[in-house]
Amino acid sequence: MHEMSIALSIVEAVEESARKEGAGWISEIELLVGKLAGIEPESLKFCFSAAAKGTLAENAVLAIEEPEGVGECGECGITFPVNFYYAECPACRSLRVKIISGEEFLIQSMTIEEEK
Repeated sequence: MHEMSIALSIVEAVEESARKEGAGWISEIELLVGKLAGIEPESLKFCFSAAAKGTLAENAVLAIEEPEGVGECGECGITFPVNFYYAECPACRSLRVKIISGEEFLIQSMTIEEEK
């Protein structure tokens, strides 16, 4: 389950940044995880709760936005939804399809709170 190593990396990155800002704790972390990124959001949330124990992010809400996969045909240039890396253009049947969205994995933002 590679989601645990991803969760640990998220915690490390946000905690380091929050400490630099003098945060008391992290209340929310917003992620962008494309549907083609190979990451299961529910597994990531489960692993995150374990990885964040004892850190500034322990009680943080993990909000995950999941953009759909989008491909662009290398022959006719149209864009269309894709569910898998290997796709056929629905217009011209070409297999020269480039994935242009859906592979994202990004920490978009975090909300930090002051010490109480």
